[in-house]
Amino acid sequence: MLWQSGRRSENVSDRRGIPGGVAGGGGLLMLGIGVVVALLGGDPSQFFAEGLSRTLQTRTEASHIPQAQQDEMVDFVKVVLGGTEDVWRAKFQAMGGQYADPQMVIFSGAVNSACGRATRAVGPFYCPNDQTVYIDLEFFNELKTRFGAPGDFAQAYVIAHEVGHHVQNLTGVFEQTERYGRSNETSVKTELMADCLAGIWAHETQNKGLLESGDVEEALNAASHIGDDALQKQTQGVVVPDSFTHGSSAQRYQWFRTGYETGDMERCNTFR
Repeated sequence: MLWQSGRRSENVSDRRGIPGGVAGGGGLLMLGIGVVVALLGGDPSQFFAEGLSRTLQTRTEASHIPQAQQDEMVDFVKVVLGGTEDVWRAKFQAMGGQYADPQMVIFSGAVNSACGRATRAVGPFYCPNDQTVYIDLEFFNELKTRFGAPGDFAQAYVIAHEVGHHVQNLTGVFEQTERYGRSNETSVKTELMADCLAGIWAHETQNKGLLESGDVEEALNAASHIGDDALQKQTQGVVVPDSFTHGSSAQRYQWFRTGYETGDMERCNTFR
């Protein structure tokens, strides 16, 4: 991905090394990329129902990423977030609306969000209560080494997915899902829509000539490796479709590809 010359977002707060963070309460679910399935090794709906598990508190060890590499990653996420801002501002304007930029918090180890306290183990997540994306940079290292999804565009896909949840929040999708209730089926449809919205961002990024050969394949590979079936097989040795909360590898692959190939928000309606 040709990101170095991109615009840096001003909506990024770097809280690495700061214990905790902004205090907050609970209420809404944290919406993440899906790695919580692998880290908990069980049904993630139980995790969301009960709040943050003590299990997660054991994964707050210091980052293994060298400082210089971390600084480059911070620069990278600022560019990617800036790119999502440009895309969604234009999309909302075309629909006669106005896009409200999300905030992003980079943390290390653990953070307090308006949706509750989270540790690194939950993976990147979006909190609707404060309209903020949270990410520990160590996740990018795990994405490559643990989940077999290397490449900067795989990392960019993760950010674009979380921003996709913000788009859902702004367009009333979360309010509509309340009618369905907090079921695994509703969760899967919500997450697959975020994958599709990430694909739309990739579509627009391609149109700007910022993608390199193999970038889209990196994102598709990441989507495949963090499907519920792949993660459950890796951690539990057995796949339990009824417990899916983010969708299968094939579904995540297909919905990201749908967004990328069409660039059309109407095609991302997973509830239709």
